[in-house]
Amino acid sequence: MAIQQYGNHRRLIPLFHIGLGSLLVLNLVWTIRHIIKLRTPQHWVELMLAVALLLMFHYFRQFPKVVQDRVIRLEEALRYQRVLPPDLQQRTGELTLRQTIGLRFAGDDELAALVRRALDEKLSEEQIKKQVQHWRADNQRA
Repeated sequence: MAIQQYGNHRRLIPLFHIGLGSLLVLNLVWTIRHIIKLRTPQHWVELMLAVALLLMFHYFRQFPKVVQDRVIRLEEALRYQRVLPPDLQQRTGELTLRQTIGLRFAGDDELAALVRRALDEKLSEEQIKKQVQHWRADNQRA
C-alpha cells in the first residue's frame, strides 16, 4: 500500500463507485427512455425502483461516513486531551467537525500549532490537510 498523504488519502473503490454507480445511472436513463415511449404502469414501477436503487447506492456510502465522523470526533477528543496544552484543550469545542476531520491526519508534534491556526484563521478541512507535514495515515477508513 502506498504511503498515505494529502494527494492519495481519498478512497475510490472502482467496482462500487464507477461500476455499480454507472450501472444504476444507466438503468435510470433506460427506464426514463421507456417511460417516454410507453407510459404503462409497469414502467412507472420500474422508474420508482431505479430511483430507489440510486438512493440506496448513495446512502450505503453516506451512513457509514456519518458513523465514521462520530468515531473521528471521539478519537480526536481523546487525543486532544493527551497532546494539547490546557489553553488549547479548552478551545477544541470551537472546532467544526470538518476541521476535526482535517486535523486527524496531523502528527502529534504539529497538532497544537495546527489547532491554533485552524481556530484563529478559521481554516477549512482542505486547508488544514494541506498544512500537515507529518501525515498520520488512516488505512482502515470506511
